[in-house]
Amino acid sequence: MNLPRSTHPYYPGIDGLRAIAVMAVVLYHLDGAWLPGGFSGVDVFFVISGFVVSGSVGSRAPEGLLTFTTRFLARRLRRIAPALIACLVVTALVVAVLVPDAWLSRRNQVTGRFAFFGFSNVAMVRFSNDYFSPVAEFNPYTHTWSLGVEEQFYLLFPLIFCLWAWGGRRRTVSVAATALLTLLSFGFACWSGEHDPTRAFYLLPTRFWEIGVGVLLYQVTQLLDQRGRGTTRMPEHWSSRWAFASAGLVAFGMLASTPQSFPAPGALPSVLGTCGLLAFMRREPHQDGLMAALSSRPLVAIGRLSYSLYLWHWPVFVVFRWTVGLEALPLQLLALAMAIVLAVISYRCIETPIRKSAMLGTLRSGVTVALGAAALAAGLWTMKGITHSQAELSVSTVTREARDWYPDDGRVTRETTRCAVMVDEERLARGLVRTFSSRGCVPRRDSPDVYVVGDSHAVALGETFAAYARDTGATVRLYDNDGCPFLSLDPRRDDTPNCARSSALVIERLTARLREGDVVFLPSLRMPRYLDQWATVPGKPVDGAIFSDEGTRRLAVSAARAGPVLDRIAATGARVVIMAPNLLLKLPLFRCADPYDAVNPVCAAGPDVDRAHFETLRRPMFDALERLADARPGLTIWDAFPVLCPPSATCHAYRDGHPLFFDGDHLSGYANRLLLPSFKAAMRSAVPGH
Repeated sequence: MNLPRSTHPYYPGIDGLRAIAVMAVVLYHLDGAWLPGGFSGVDVFFVISGFVVSGSVGSRAPEGLLTFTTRFLARRLRRIAPALIACLVVTALVVAVLVPDAWLSRRNQVTGRFAFFGFSNVAMVRFSNDYFSPVAEFNPYTHTWSLGVEEQFYLLFPLIFCLWAWGGRRRTVSVAATALLTLLSFGFACWSGEHDPTRAFYLLPTRFWEIGVGVLLYQVTQLLDQRGRGTTRMPEHWSSRWAFASAGLVAFGMLASTPQSFPAPGALPSVLGTCGLLAFMRREPHQDGLMAALSSRPLVAIGRLSYSLYLWHWPVFVVFRWTVGLEALPLQLLALAMAIVLAVISYRCIETPIRKSAMLGTLRSGVTVALGAAALAAGLWTMKGITHSQAELSVSTVTREARDWYPDDGRVTRETTRCAVMVDEERLARGLVRTFSSRGCVPRRDSPDVYVVGDSHAVALGETFAAYARDTGATVRLYDNDGCPFLSLDPRRDDTPNCARSSALVIERLTARLREGDVVFLPSLRMPRYLDQWATVPGKPVDGAIFSDEGTRRLAVSAARAGPVLDRIAATGARVVIMAPNLLLKLPLFRCADPYDAVNPVCAAGPDVDRAHFETLRRPMFDALERLADARPGLTIWDAFPVLCPPSATCHAYRDGHPLFFDGDHLSGYANRLLLPSFKAAMRSAVPGH
């Protein structure tokens, strides 16, 4: 059964407006400094979507809700799903081949899976993945959040709009319902922006008002038409002012929008400007001035390509960011050219042929919906298969040599058949406890049980802890402190409200379990880092942060605060071993391990560190730890630095071709094995008699 064609007139200027919106988004994603508010192009799309989708079904004859819904969804699926599936699957394959698994990329594939069925925006909220954070820039599926908003809206749209299709007074009810939901959404967006900006940015309840405004615009103009006032020409001078004022609002949104005010009220200029232009197009169809420009062939061509261009540009940019970088102008132009080529291929070979297929047009709407759902499920299944096969598909050195790069505590169990290491996890109110214990191994009574408290730097020693349990028969309990350090002696990290609460809970639980002869091991990042996994850390250089008056004061205050905590642990009879400040690299090593990464600016500092200079940098922290140890006989310092950087002029990120770090400061799997003898000796010597 052929789907009914809309009698809603085609306005070329709408495609021109789409072109401006997608170009704004692309430029913003290429370099935010070029168009600081370019992300508001998405708001323009939302308004257009509400207006156009209403027009596509607004002239249908009255029909039941089920028929209306299946026909509507069938058209939407044919329009959206084919290109989306292709983009998601191809992106998953390229990412599996080129991008190694890491904390920075670990949730990417989950976001992609949610995107198949229009819920990637929910995944972004679930992961607290702020759209404007650096992490989002390395997720090739971040841009699908807006598709999620639209697809969720499409599920609600038939319930709202079916009354309109039935005609008569029901249309007034439909307009009233749409207006009420739009106002409620706007109010909720304003409130949420103050209390939960991430939810406010991503979710349908706070974005509905933008699409709803487009629906209302269609409905109101149709009602005016019925009363003979919808096409009344306005005076020429008012016409021009209306058009340019609306265009000015859109331009203002793209130039001056800031993340802090989005989506409400920050999106108002773009939304109102888009409404004004759409209304103007409808009332003033003559092609002169601004409308002629928006209806020009180049803009219309880009507008028709806008969906495919939006789909493909972001994954291309993200893959460039992961590999060769996206800072240099030649690389930016190359990435843009690749995105355009992929968009053209997608539009001509996937999007258009399926949307206009005569054979698919003869299918019943329910069959089309079922086929679309099956295709989405098949795409999801394919993505999962690609992800599970990454080890075989990848050309990345990190993935190929995973044993050296990733500290895998589970691997210890697989290395031997004579005994096993059990790794049990217990979820706490904040954080979790991971317990390493041996089964079937010969216990050796010369090593104490160890309690570890820390953040990711403690977790990165997991392979060492597992091997220690295997070799000694002792138990290691790792308190993953809810992502917080513990006595790092940096108040900027220790004293945040979240971390202060987590540390207080850990202390209560820890001191209740400690016994004489146990060891509490405290690994942490104890110096300002040069960079995170994605980029150089902003602010003062490391030297300035350490040797400034403020840095000296903070260290003294933190050391004084640490004393009572250490004394409380010592009162249980346990001993404390603090890890000394360890080597820091000036590059995220895993992002610089392959030949295609060589030109990435994040790798420019190189893998070597001047040993004498670094010794100078770590001296203030080391001295502070020694003063704490001198005042407490039960406290010792374990220093991994001499093992990782033997005396020489330069510290190297690699040892005999094996990486010592995963990124700039987390230890690698190879380093875990290298440090194991030193760690075992430190734990034994911490307790007299061992």
